[in-house]
Amino acid sequence: MHSFSEQCLDMAQSMLAHNLDSLQPDGTVVAAHQEQSRPDEPGHVAFALGEFFRATGETTLQGHDIVDLAARCITAQMFTEPAAENGLAYAALGLLAFGPSKERNPVWERLVEETQQRIDKSLLHRSDYDNHWQAFNIAKAVARFSLGLSKKDETSRLVERMCDRVGQTSSSGFFDDSTAGLGGNFNLYGVMALVFTRSALQLHANSGVRDRKLPTLRTYAEKYIKMMPDLVREDGLGWAFGRAAGAYGQMHCISLILQGLRDGWIADEQRVKYYDLLRRLFMFFYETYLDQEHGFLDLRDEERTAYGQHTTRMANFDAARYLCQWSRLAKTVQMPPGAPKVDPARTCGRFVIFDKSNRKEQGLFLYRDAGSGLHLQIPLVSSGSTLTSDSLAFPHAPGIFDWPNNVYSPILLPELTFGDHVTLPAFYGKNCVTGLGLRNSFFFRYEQPELINTREEFVRGLGSVKVNWTFSGNKIGCEFAYTVRQQVTLDKFRYVLAIAAPHSRYRATGSITLGAQGHRCSLAKDDFQASWRETEVVSADPTYRTNYGKIHYLQSLVREHPLIMRPGQVYRLAINFEPDVARVDG
Repeated sequence: MHSFSEQCLDMAQSMLAHNLDSLQPDGTVVAAHQEQSRPDEPGHVAFALGEFFRATGETTLQGHDIVDLAARCITAQMFTEPAAENGLAYAALGLLAFGPSKERNPVWERLVEETQQRIDKSLLHRSDYDNHWQAFNIAKAVARFSLGLSKKDETSRLVERMCDRVGQTSSSGFFDDSTAGLGGNFNLYGVMALVFTRSALQLHANSGVRDRKLPTLRTYAEKYIKMMPDLVREDGLGWAFGRAAGAYGQMHCISLILQGLRDGWIADEQRVKYYDLLRRLFMFFYETYLDQEHGFLDLRDEERTAYGQHTTRMANFDAARYLCQWSRLAKTVQMPPGAPKVDPARTCGRFVIFDKSNRKEQGLFLYRDAGSGLHLQIPLVSSGSTLTSDSLAFPHAPGIFDWPNNVYSPILLPELTFGDHVTLPAFYGKNCVTGLGLRNSFFFRYEQPELINTREEFVRGLGSVKVNWTFSGNKIGCEFAYTVRQQVTLDKFRYVLAIAAPHSRYRATGSITLGAQGHRCSLAKDDFQASWRETEVVSADPTYRTNYGKIHYLQSLVREHPLIMRPGQVYRLAINFEPDVARVDG
């Protein structure tokens, strides 16, 4: 599929051309409008330039000297104080991309002796992480040995250590990005860590090390690869929950699948299916995030936003890097031209177990209705150190069930406040069960034997909740059944529904959205005796934006006066939805 390969390279050149002017003479990056630069941005730039050089062999781009720019960015990253370890890893791989030997590396030759010594010192610095940052240590070790700065190669040991940590925190072999607390922050960074580690191994000067470590990586990468057919929506939407979804939810998934195809991790009889997934993921990325008139990545504007820590500059250089990699990988895997013939989607429901232990169960429920095109992702995971709506346990379906990015609101979940404890039926479960119900419906059930607050602390002895989601076609039902152990006062009850619209310009053709009849929400049971507030209009509030479009209305079910909850009584909230699923035009 050379046309795809060439298209990727053209897009990468366009993105780089539009963003190279943001580089200062000292190698730092000028932030986009109303944004703050990140300390690791020069490293991201250097790696993007290195991948462009690998893909094209060119040392200039529209009058810019690529080698000189890479040297400046690497220098800036090495002298950033305090050191940004992720930036160091990106910069190191960027340097290595220009050549595996100091003697034949054009960028190394441009560096002054002080910078060369600083690289040697920085890459020798050893640290240890329990989360995705361990991938950056692996990259540093690869660069340190490959550039001849160390005779001892620690790559193998660090890959094994990263995988051991995964085994310690997940019974199923998925990346837990938490470093403290409840644990179980299973998010997109697991995919990113595998993709980044695989990219680092590809640059290793000793191909034998790469060959020995690939089976280890495959063990974990295959788990995410096997999720993709059930995860990717018909319109091409990829990973849609947790921090850093959006543009990166497309890019990381595309990279993982292409790497899997290149390394033979996808069976021959499955390749056609994954070619189709790639085509859909890429088209959604292309139509949703690329300014096609000017040729750069557009993350945030008046209608949408992105993960707060992802700057527009960093995303553009990351996208350029990925596009260069995709260009090379597409040639390697020999993708067929045109849209492959695949079987039509079928209605299905599946629970992917991330971790199952005596303490907690966590995972991701995926439901697809072939008739309407409705496709949901319900993550039952920790939100990590920062509470936002992104990883709460409700149906994530951009265009149908939306949520505000980077902020917290109890979207589609009852929020019960008892004194200082604000509790949610999210973050963890026990006795998670999924299966077929009446008339070919699907159900997803879990319990919380102890209520948990928004700080992800168990509120011992207060009460419990049982959660039951049911799915039949485009009909969705949810019931939350609370019991308390002793008489207690409920100070406040809240439940929020967000109504958004697709972006006026950046939207994928045929993507699902709410039709004129909306969610068709009905309250079947409410023992909390709450009442619907007047619809809150938030169109002008920049806080309420998603990765895909603007939130215009919030509908809140609220009880603000106290309720005495008594033991032995079950308090139920049951709400049904039958969303009017429509399609957006291009």
